[in-house]
Amino acid sequence: MKKIITAVALCCAAMMAFAGCGEKDDRTANSVEELKDKYGYQWTDTSKPILNETGAKELSFHIYSSKNASAKDYSDMDIMQTLFKQTNVYVDWENVSESIYGEQKLLKLGKHDGIDAIYHAGLTSNETSKYGVDRGALLAISDYLEYMPNFKKILEARPDIKKQVTSIDGKIYSLPRIEEMGLLQNPNLLFINKTWAEKAADANAVTGLTKDQVKDGLELTASQMEQLLTYFKNNDMNGNGDAKDERPLSFVWNNWQGNQCDLYGMFGINDNLEHRIIKDGKVTYTVLDDKFKEAVQYLHTWVENGLIDSVSFEVSQDNFLAQGKGTGKDEKYGAFYWWESETVVSDPTNYVCCKPLKGPNGEQTVCVSNNPEISTGEVIFFKGTPNVEVLLTYFDRYYLPEISAQINYGPIGIAFEEEKDNGKLVAKDPPAGKTTDEIRLENAPLGLCYLSGDVWNTTVEMEPRAKLRLERLEKYAKPYVPSTVSPVPNLQFTKEELNTLSRFQTTVDNYLRENILKWLRNGLDDATWAEHKTKAVSTAVGIGEVQKVYQAAYDRYVNGN
Repeated sequence: MKKIITAVALCCAAMMAFAGCGEKDDRTANSVEELKDKYGYQWTDTSKPILNETGAKELSFHIYSSKNASAKDYSDMDIMQTLFKQTNVYVDWENVSESIYGEQKLLKLGKHDGIDAIYHAGLTSNETSKYGVDRGALLAISDYLEYMPNFKKILEARPDIKKQVTSIDGKIYSLPRIEEMGLLQNPNLLFINKTWAEKAADANAVTGLTKDQVKDGLELTASQMEQLLTYFKNNDMNGNGDAKDERPLSFVWNNWQGNQCDLYGMFGINDNLEHRIIKDGKVTYTVLDDKFKEAVQYLHTWVENGLIDSVSFEVSQDNFLAQGKGTGKDEKYGAFYWWESETVVSDPTNYVCCKPLKGPNGEQTVCVSNNPEISTGEVIFFKGTPNVEVLLTYFDRYYLPEISAQINYGPIGIAFEEEKDNGKLVAKDPPAGKTTDEIRLENAPLGLCYLSGDVWNTTVEMEPRAKLRLERLEKYAKPYVPSTVSPVPNLQFTKEELNTLSRFQTTVDNYLRENILKWLRNGLDDATWAEHKTKAVSTAVGIGEVQKVYQAAYDRYVNGN
């Protein structure tokens, strides 16, 4: 009994220490020398605590952060408790919902009493410039890199990352999230119902399509796809007696993945949600290319004839995924765009992954998304934060490979196996009744991490579904992107450029969203297209002005200015 009481007492003592019980001198500013003398502050050895036991008791930092509704409070997460044990740096987390943070973000940036930093800050280039460069409210992290050995090493090894996080005044005001898998550039793959396609082939409904061709890597022309979708629409494919519940082609309109953009690839257009790409070194708007007009008019016939499910223009991502479930007589999807069939449908073995559709003129390419694998503005620090060197060194530990993996996926023992495989962390199978996503959302704060190609090769085993995505993209997407086309990287803008974007960007976005949808539904004639090309680049809409700003910023990026 005595041993049990002792063990409980020790456990409670540890919990009290992490909970920050006891008096803390957390708002008293100390010089680096005083931090070293009083609290044992050190930053050079990343395997040792940052502070001594006195520092663990007397110093603390207040971090404001949004969190997913499914996640534990960060103070209760195993990885955060592990970090406290490893660093002796106590963080008082104030978690709010994502919706509340969205409402309070600008308020907290303007008045941040008692808040030392914001995690999941999500600052745009405009906001970083406004609160960092113009107002001087944000700490210039680049002035403290000597206390951040991991981040400093990343910047030295990766000038591309340094360029994307450095503001127009040459300073760095936020820490980035970096997760490089080679996935985000191509967020769509085309899947087709194998059983239904085989029925169409047996019925000779699709010119040149045989049953034995219906397998992964299936290549269809626009004409063949139209014939296939027409067969799906006009027949009771699932055999439930209702010939109208089948959905020939589905996607989620303007979603970050599984969207409509790959359809324009049939006409040689590498589209994305912003309709903005880098082509031959120039910032290019796809919606000014005459091929875009040809694509829209062609796809209008699919919409008009019900080959593209009309629900695709209104459905949410969650509803799209829910409606894909069901087998046999409950199966609804004939074809759809997503990263993986395994997420969308109940029986992924009944869906084949296709090559990009080949257009009427033989063109065959895919979407090039501007979703960045380097996300800037993830963590910011406020100027005047006492003992900020300690806090910067603490967050610098997040960039250690094993810590990054646990921040992103969950802790060892819950998300990863205790034992490593050839020195690499390996994902743990979720317990019965739980999915990998549920485990991750509950136990991982996400956010700040550095998971580059080297980390996947040496420290962390990529999870199976990510490997599957990458394998498919390497076969059926990446080979179809011209070498002259690339996404728009994170760019930094001058104050004048930001003013131009503030003036025109919302108008541009609204104009394109409304008109493209209208054209797909109603058609697009030559006169309307000619009017669009003139109006879009004028100051009435502003694509021309926005394009100039992006080109100037991109030129600076390329030239290292």
